[in-house]
Amino acid sequence: MQAVNKIVDNTVDNCEELCVHRDVVDERRKQVLPNETYQGLAHIFKALGDPSRVRLIHALSFGELCVCDLADLLELTQSAVSHQLRLLRNLRLVKYRKDGKMVYYSLDDAHILDMLQQGIEHVNHG
Repeated sequence: MQAVNKIVDNTVDNCEELCVHRDVVDERRKQVLPNETYQGLAHIFKALGDPSRVRLIHALSFGELCVCDLADLLELTQSAVSHQLRLLRNLRLVKYRKDGKMVYYSLDDAHILDMLQQGIEHVNHG
């Protein structure tokens, strides 16, 4: 491992010398995911960047609720809740079931709950 070029910028964000550790990079390259996976993750994180959607997910983390109950709990209109739920459903973060005229939503699977809990812990203890 030898330095190829001297870097002029001495900020802490950069190495002081340009030196690629080829063995490490080659090993990590095997872990790189397809671009479609990164794009899907970015969509999920973007969806979770909206406080209303995070509130919906948190409310559903305790069990399923109908759209009317979610709207009342979160003090939003049913239209606003439905719009947000549609986006979350398209990302497979929530799922729904119809019971007569009622539509009930719940988290799509336990991984969503895990992600929410880890985020809460990070915010509260980070």
